Amino acid sequence: MNIVEAVKTTGEAETISRKLSLNAKGNPLYADIWRFGVNTALRISDLLSLTFDDVKGDILTIKESKTGKTRYIDLNTSAKAIIERRRKAQPDHTFLFQVDSNRAKGKAVSRAAVGAAFKAVGDEMSLQLGTHSMRKTRGWLMYNGGVSIEMICKTLNHSSPAVTMAYIGITRAEVAAMYHEFVF
Repeated sequence: MNIVEAVKTTGEAETISRKLSLNAKGNPLYADIWRFGVNTALRISDLLSLTFDDVKGDILTIKESKTGKTRYIDLNTSAKAIIERRRKAQPDHTFLFQVDSNRAKGKAVSRAAVGAAFKAVGDEMSLQLGTHSMRKTRGWLMYNGGVSIEMICKTLNHSSPAVTMAYIGITRAEVAAMYHEFVF
């Protein structure tokens, strides 16, 4: 299994969103998936299975396919805007992220297609991007913004802060830098 990275700045996350739109020749599907994924920190399997019926009001309640745990996600303005824009543009779609090709009519976009789109942009930017990069990016941006590991752990629905620390990719070099940042 390939290791994928978290994007470490909001600027890079924005660049990825822009490039995903450009690579898809104006189709916002992959950029919307990226942005929604970073905003909600959902696993790709849960994100791609979302239907418009699953989204009611400001709270998204899902049962995670991997863990079986129930998650309650308070949708922020960006996530709500994506939902409304997609609902307005594709009123006949069932899935939030649905494809229109003849072969896959009425189905959610595939994990493989999302992975290929992300990988292409990652290659352009010399990053190891994959479908899990959205969740990792959310965790990293929270960490970098001063949110406690415990809160990030809760947000990502991890079993322990140790799992979260490894997950978001706190590197040895970053730990070493702390010895020089806080000098007594």
